[in-house]
Amino acid sequence: MSQATHLHRDPTRLTSYFRGGSVMRSRSVSDIVLSAVLDVPAPSGRLMADWEREISVRLGLEPGDVEPLPLPRARARWPDYRHCVQAASDWTRAIGLEEVIATSDIALMACRGARYHHDGAQYGGAAFCNLFLSEDKGLDVHFPVSGHRIPLVRGTVLLFDTGQPHAVIRRDRGGFNAADFASDLDCTQVFLTWELPIENIDVARALGVDFDIEPSIASRLEEEQVWRNDAPMSVCPESGT
Repeated sequence: MSQATHLHRDPTRLTSYFRGGSVMRSRSVSDIVLSAVLDVPAPSGRLMADWEREISVRLGLEPGDVEPLPLPRARARWPDYRHCVQAASDWTRAIGLEEVIATSDIALMACRGARYHHDGAQYGGAAFCNLFLSEDKGLDVHFPVSGHRIPLVRGTVLLFDTGQPHAVIRRDRGGFNAADFASDLDCTQVFLTWELPIENIDVARALGVDFDIEPSIASRLEEEQVWRNDAPMSVCPESGT
């Protein structure tokens, strides 16, 4: 069952400045997180072993790192890939996004936890839809500003604003600690991620995003960024504050 949560807290106001076409635009940063747990097949043992080799040998993930895995190679060994994509597509249609996911960029990612961060400096014009493929390893995605905390199990799917600070942390922790993701612990997560255009009318409606809220500031900027109240925002990687 899908969950849509909108927490009306505004101790600080977040604004995303992003490039829309050839101009800089401004928009609100949504505190809505849409989530569900989908019925997706478990990756085969052979595929999981391949991912683990890739993660340990080529990526060398350190605690808090989030890096891409080679999707074309995975698809060649992943007969259930299409079922995972179809499940995500069915869910996004069910929440009113029509066919936007079919035309959006997709990537396969791996993380060993994730430090608190936002993605508004690179992906301010997008929302993320993430479908997690790994089993429950006692980890949550935590959004410290809005207060959401979503357990990560196989099939967890999330839709959220890239400007919203977030992290992957242990379920029994209140923040990110590198020691929780030491190399001898089984704590990696693999997930598919789609970049959905925030200017798409269905995406903007689902997340409640308002556009062009600070046009005078946007016109003076050259790079995408997220502001908290009236200044560029920095995020503490351990606490998210």
